[in-house]
Amino acid sequence: MSGTAVGLAGFAGLLALLALRLHIGVAMALAGAGIYLVINGGNTLALLFTLNNLVYARFSNYDLAVIPLFLLMGQFATHGGLSRALFRAAGALIGHWRGGLAMASTAACAAFGAICGSSLATAATMGQVALPELQRYGYSGRLATGTLAASGTLGILIPPSVPLVVYAVLTQESIGKLFVAAVVPGIIAALGYLAVIFLIVRRDPAAGPASAPVPWKERLLAQINILPVLLVFLVVIVGIYGGWANPTEAASIGAAACGIIALLSGGMKLKDLVQSLYGTAQATAMIFLVLLGADLLNSALAISQMPNELAEWVKNSGLPPLLVLFTIIAVYILLGCVMDSLAMILLTIPIFYPVVMGLEFFGLSAADKSVWFGILALMVVEIGLVHPPVGMNLYVINKLAKGVPMGETALGVLPFLASDLLRILLLVFFPGVCLWLVTAIGG
Repeated sequence: MSGTAVGLAGFAGLLALLALRLHIGVAMALAGAGIYLVINGGNTLALLFTLNNLVYARFSNYDLAVIPLFLLMGQFATHGGLSRALFRAAGALIGHWRGGLAMASTAACAAFGAICGSSLATAATMGQVALPELQRYGYSGRLATGTLAASGTLGILIPPSVPLVVYAVLTQESIGKLFVAAVVPGIIAALGYLAVIFLIVRRDPAAGPASAPVPWKERLLAQINILPVLLVFLVVIVGIYGGWANPTEAASIGAAACGIIALLSGGMKLKDLVQSLYGTAQATAMIFLVLLGADLLNSALAISQMPNELAEWVKNSGLPPLLVLFTIIAVYILLGCVMDSLAMILLTIPIFYPVVMGLEFFGLSAADKSVWFGILALMVVEIGLVHPPVGMNLYVINKLAKGVPMGETALGVLPFLASDLLRILLLVFFPGVCLWLVTAIGG
């Protein structure tokens, strides 16, 4: 068998293991080990030598410390009550509009995503905070759950974002550039969701009744209370791209600041601190296991030459670059049915990245193309978290929404998916949407 055939067979075996519900990290490690053994004629020394080097090379990487630090920052925000402050601030400002509390939920998810970096954590946390209020004011189950499931995806789109960090590690791209490039698409995503809510309540006013107006003094006080959270976001993003702090240092500052804010606000108790540390350790261990499995698989695929030969075949096939890109997007949407966002990034980037980098898109340079594809991949992965039948955010929110059938939640998210698809088309045909801020700041 040729190396490419072995690589394809190993990839097929990986998909079979995933279908058997094996953990993604273990499945990738087994598939990678299988490819190594076949290519080396069953000699285990090459496999053991590679494993020895991969473990040290990956986990001695200083930049990788940014992942547990961002996770800790999100844990402090979750257990320290910062999510409630964000929802109260948004609700006080626009809750008296028709559909205002749903819009406030979206705004709070966007703000929480700026200090969390996880879609599932954003959806679960804001769902616990916002769902009781939405139900108390008589919002329809479809609008309430659909809004929170879709808005939860802002957790991985608005920086800091763990999947973006992983993309940067895999492609040797600048974390700072990716974070800055994600800001404008993240804002567009939030505005698109707000527009969807506006159109829904305009068509069906009973779906999102207005709440009582809040006095201006309380509105102002609610906004003042969230200024420290916004300051943390600015310190992290500006610090990274401004050059006065590397990503790990900025994440350390952000985590410490979130912990102090949670402590001073009275939301952080000893029990919450322990839960934050435990949750961070658990999530970090899971992510690092997946990273190690992906490293072994990617190393095996590299010696099989499958990614390079696939990229060369696509480049010489004469297929229109946009057709290849839309095929990749379709694959991402399908993969969203069987795996989470991090697993999709780790599994596909080593294969799709060389293909995209070998094609010509709108005269983009290699550096711009790398950043653009990273943001585009993240946005498509985000759709996988909410599209029926098995979007993970749907199950997270539906579990919190007692009495709302899963079918209602799935129907509720469809208008938001339409907004997502329009945003993807915008980014595909106008790469400057994510690149102009990088250029402006870099210049």
